Amino acid sequence: MRLILLAPPGAGKGTQAELIEQKFRIAHISTGDLLREAVKKGTVPGLKAKKYMDKGELVPDEVVIDIIRDEIKDLYDFILDGFPRTLEQAKILDKILEEEEKRLDTVIEIQVPDERLVKRSVGRLSCKCGEVYHEIYNPPAAEGICDRCGEKLYKREDDNAETMYSRIKTYKMKTLPLIKYYFTKGILKTVNGDQDIERVYWKIEKILNRIKKD
Repeated sequence: MRLILLAPPGAGKGTQAELIEQKFRIAHISTGDLLREAVKKGTVPGLKAKKYMDKGELVPDEVVIDIIRDEIKDLYDFILDGFPRTLEQAKILDKILEEEEKRLDTVIEIQVPDERLVKRSVGRLSCKCGEVYHEIYNPPAAEGICDRCGEKLYKREDDNAETMYSRIKTYKMKTLPLIKYYFTKGILKTVNGDQDIERVYWKIEKILNRIKKD
């Protein structure tokens, strides 16, 4: 099974991707993680990406695409998280999959109201070990302390209402053509993400189970 998860920042896309990975044994491909891993390994695309990442600049499409191509060429099942982000990337992905004689099974869009996304983001607490909490929805057992490693939690500088609204606006501008593209292809499914984690996953699981049967 090959699928893409689309969701605005703060919608819980990463959490849902991990749950799908565990249940269906599908490789979870996160663009951000791939870039960091490629840099760490010193691959050719990774070295190219490092030049931009060190400057705090966006990694160009052609570099990201090379990394994605290398990652999926030997995989039959995968979840793409963070790619494609634009219509151009989506069309290139189609060509890559066609070369590999593969196709996408579905694209799942997680929808959450803007106000809810901002509320989630403003209350988010992060840890350097990678764990993420929320002051209201997912608080740590001990206030301000990570359950996993015991380190002190912190708030990211960009976890504020003004920055979040800006990120949501950018996401919508870039993703709307993408959503229309996959809707036209007949593979777009939408899920209400303004629910608890288990309920959102249950909706996604139903979609994926239907695809498996087909």
